Amino acid sequence: MHYAFGVKHSAFSVKHSMSHFSINIFLRILLLTVTIAAGVWLWRLAGVIPGIALVVLTIIQIYGLYYYLNRVNRKLTLFLESIRYEDFSIRFNADNKMGKSFRELNQQFNEVLDAFRQTRAEKEANLKYIDTIVQHISIGMLSFDAEGKIELINPSAFRLLNIYRLRNIAELKSTHPDLPELLLQLRSGNKILYRTRQEQQLSIHAATIRLQGRLVKLISLQNIHTELQEKELEAWQNLTKILRHEIMNSVTPIVSLIGTMQEIVEQDIAPYTQQPEAIADLQEALQTVESRSKGIMNFVNAYRDYTTLPKPQFTDVNLKALITSVSNLLLPELRQAGVHYQYTPEADDAYIHADIAQLQMVLINLIKNAMDALEHTTGADIHVKTYMSNPQQVCIAIIDNGPGIDADALNKIFIPFYTTKKKGSGIGLSLSQQIIQSHGGQLKVNSSNEEGTTFYIVLGVV
Repeated sequence: MHYAFGVKHSAFSVKHSMSHFSINIFLRILLLTVTIAAGVWLWRLAGVIPGIALVVLTIIQIYGLYYYLNRVNRKLTLFLESIRYEDFSIRFNADNKMGKSFRELNQQFNEVLDAFRQTRAEKEANLKYIDTIVQHISIGMLSFDAEGKIELINPSAFRLLNIYRLRNIAELKSTHPDLPELLLQLRSGNKILYRTRQEQQLSIHAATIRLQGRLVKLISLQNIHTELQEKELEAWQNLTKILRHEIMNSVTPIVSLIGTMQEIVEQDIAPYTQQPEAIADLQEALQTVESRSKGIMNFVNAYRDYTTLPKPQFTDVNLKALITSVSNLLLPELRQAGVHYQYTPEADDAYIHADIAQLQMVLINLIKNAMDALEHTTGADIHVKTYMSNPQQVCIAIIDNGPGIDADALNKIFIPFYTTKKKGSGIGLSLSQQIIQSHGGQLKVNSSNEEGTTFYIVLGVV
């Protein structure tokens, strides 16, 4: 704001200097007129020689006026060209000796150029600041014109779209077939939810701006996969708490009443009845009801960990040491089951910020799940591999060569209580996912029938 004021103030001063210039021109013209009139008068009264002298003086004055005007015109031309081509390095001071008006005009020209230079520097600093923000924010940003030509794209957009170059929005068809059409049709102010091939949930918001007479669409991309998982987890936890509460309130008094009824049958009815078979059937029925009721109570209590998982106690953990400890723990069981096991530490120097006990629980669960899947597989093999998926994240892959998971089950395996095992509880994978989410990571799976299964644990590195 003060720069704009400086430009206005300098412009006012230039106007003031130009008024001095006008007075100077008027005085020069007046002096020239007087000289011409005096020359004519002397020519008539004093003869030719004085007249010639005044003619020479008149010519000198005309040349001086021409030089003066031409000098000012060149100065104005140079000043306006410097503004037009934004060359604010020019300084006006060569003709300061030509008088006060020139000194004032030069000073004001220099002040105007200084104000423009400061304004441009501030504009460039603001653009640099905004560009730095755009390049470093985690939200993907891209803009394109009516023909789909990319005007701007930041690193986060490249990462979220899993591409390394983009010149036209149509080029996205190779990796995201439906996305270009969605982006072109998305109206300003609207948003959509888009699922990528990497199972990311992208919230896409559009805005339209007019830039130099052209309409440009600005797109923001935000990965909300983690937020959706957290909301889903919270919903399942709340449902589980309600079910536990209602089931325990209903089953506990039933178990208590069955115990009382068994005592009545044994002490008050059995000694005085002549129907031992009926008493035996009644006792068997009561024992069955008691057994199933206690089984329901134990089943419900088994899910207490899912709703009361303790907060992680974070420490810096060496990834290789973590995997090695779990591998050594499970090797005897793996050998006994006839499963070939190998560990490939491609990121052996990586450290993660994690709760070592909780991560051990997740790894043990995933490896044991792989063992169960390989029960009827010839040449059973489990391969654990660690590698850097990007400079900030490490990936732990648990790969088996089992029968794989069918598509319908693949969409449900992280849902609490869902299981494909005969003796499974359906809590292991959902609890593992909860633990990984509490570490700020992701637990993903890739599987197809007869081609094995791979679970991916993605975590940030220290």
